[in-house]
Amino acid sequence: MTSRQNVNREEEESLLTPEEMYQEALQCSKDGDMESAAEWYRKAAEQGVIKAQVNLGYCYHNGVGVEQDCVKAAEWYRKAAEQGHVSAQTHLAYCYESGTGVEQDCVKAAEWYLKAAEQGHALAQCKLGCFYYNGEGVEQDFEQAIEWYRKAAEQGDATAQSNLVGCYHNGEGVEQNFAKAIEWCRKAAEQGYATAQYNLGWYYDKGIGVEQDFAQAVEWFCKAAGQGDAMAQYNLGDCYYNGKGVEQDFAQAAKWYRKAAEQGDAMAQFNLGHCYYYGEGVEQDDILATEWFRKAAEQGFLDAQHGLAVCYEAGIGVGQNMSQAIFWYRKAAEQGCDAAIEKLEELERKKDETLFNKLKKWISSDLPS
Repeated sequence: MTSRQNVNREEEESLLTPEEMYQEALQCSKDGDMESAAEWYRKAAEQGVIKAQVNLGYCYHNGVGVEQDCVKAAEWYRKAAEQGHVSAQTHLAYCYESGTGVEQDCVKAAEWYLKAAEQGHALAQCKLGCFYYNGEGVEQDFEQAIEWYRKAAEQGDATAQSNLVGCYHNGEGVEQNFAKAIEWCRKAAEQGYATAQYNLGWYYDKGIGVEQDFAQAVEWFCKAAGQGDAMAQYNLGDCYYNGKGVEQDFAQAAKWYRKAAEQGDAMAQFNLGHCYYYGEGVEQDDILATEWFRKAAEQGFLDAQHGLAVCYEAGIGVGQNMSQAIFWYRKAAEQGCDAAIEKLEELERKKDETLFNKLKKWISSDLPS
């Protein structure tokens, strides 16, 4: 481009209104030219276009069309937020909550979430509810948490709907009411919210607040498990293992236990180890059984600690090692495992008997013939 063309281009740009600059940015974004879009957002933002300030903040926040710069992102969010832009207020609140581009400050985060929440922003209302529930940036207040959760939930926010479930289930900020808990749980579950789908399955499985229905439990566990919810995967595995709501199928049980186990669920790790130990749904494998027992035991799962101790004592899947066996028996005993306590007492008796017999033999050998 020649210098004359540059001059003409600059003259054309100088004739654009700030709103026209913003529209240029939107067109560039639509065309996939994010570098040009970011540049036009900057020009419009500098002229005071609030929407451009928010979008420029987003570009800097996510490194879209510009090099990522969270400090600049927070600066542009602030400019728009101070002019009352609700999304900018929510973004700025998140920056303070997470320490992104600013020093982490939950008090300031709560203040900005409040500003956005008062304008009806559902996400900000839900986040403010979380702050009141956990006492972050504000004094803990379950009633305030309920109020803000409900405002967001009534706008269809699935996270807020799911959070109300726990409040009604536990009677936090409201009178305990399982029917209300299930009502909100179903609303969130039907939106595809995995945690709510798992919880709704749990209610059907236990028959709490609804008539017990294992088939319905399986249906909702399946939905949540398919989205990767570890608790749903574990419970679905249990349903297949016990033939509860579905035909008993050890292979399917092991499959779902594995998915949850690989996410670190200790109960699933132990149950998968159990499958390998007995060859249920998988080829019998003592080594793999012990490996999964260990993963669960190291997370403090009592049954796995006892199972691992048994493996060490008998040399199943590992080399026989009584010191390791005693170590894990003690871990299980500390959590009140009766079998582990009895085993430690038995080992102590055997130890005393061995010492007594050695002493008796030594005394006998030392007496004059």
